[in-house]
Amino acid sequence: MSSIKKIAITGSSGLIGSSLVTQLRSTGYEVQKLVRRKPRASDEVFWDPIKGEIDLTALDGVDAFIHLAGAGVGDKRWSAAYRSEILNSRLLGTTTIANACQQLQSSLFISASAIGYYGETGNRTVTETDKGGSDFLSVVCREWEAVADLAPSVRTIKLRTGLVLDPTGGALGRMLPIFKFGLGGKLGSGKQWWSWITLHDHIRAIIHLMNSKIEGPVNLTSPNPVTNQEFTAALARALNRPAIFPAPAFALKLVLGGFSSEVLGSKRVVPKVLLDSKFEFDYPHLLEAIKALID
Repeated sequence: MSSIKKIAITGSSGLIGSSLVTQLRSTGYEVQKLVRRKPRASDEVFWDPIKGEIDLTALDGVDAFIHLAGAGVGDKRWSAAYRSEILNSRLLGTTTIANACQQLQSSLFISASAIGYYGETGNRTVTETDKGGSDFLSVVCREWEAVADLAPSVRTIKLRTGLVLDPTGGALGRMLPIFKFGLGGKLGSGKQWWSWITLHDHIRAIIHLMNSKIEGPVNLTSPNPVTNQEFTAALARALNRPAIFPAPAFALKLVLGGFSSEVLGSKRVVPKVLLDSKFEFDYPHLLEAIKALID
């Protein structure tokens, strides 16, 4: 284990955060959870990302901050108000945590971002050195990553996370019931690339990065992205169900609004930094990953 012993986490009740807290504690780290209500337990510390308030006294001695909080991009339709919430929840929260890192002179700041940074990539493979896109989520990710740099003396890692797979939540959690009833199928043309990672490998990658010297952006995706048609076929095969009910693009746009661009858009992302650092995925291939997840 590195010199990091005490870690503070935002977004600890989410899909990634809750698993990360459990894994870190099981491997001997002390974890404090930042909460936006009055703390109810000794491991909870109050913060208000909107007002920029945080209890620095309670966080004294924290070696690393892992910042995962932010309004979910797929939780609601993208009205003008919700677009503002998506952006502001990230900018204000990240600014607050970056300032805390700097003031407490922590040794590490890990801040969430997303592969939305790259925008539409079509069939082109992108790595961490590629330029960002120009659509709404690309702009959000670029500004989000920029405010993570407000702690210049702290080693900072930006997690460009792909589609996180786990049966308990996220995209797979939503798709499983539909496919179990044999009602699943490709989304839109099915030719769009989906860059995915199991929750298991995502957590392992964060801990690997903590104990490395890596800084800057890191793609958290499997080394083998797939097309949506390949994804839905693998899910149907693992469940031993057909996948013959495609969801046409116009219907998805009607139901999902702006977020449909994330489902129908193509992002072919590979994790060059992780692979160069000799990180080994437990689940590099989709079919094996899905079979393990639904077993």
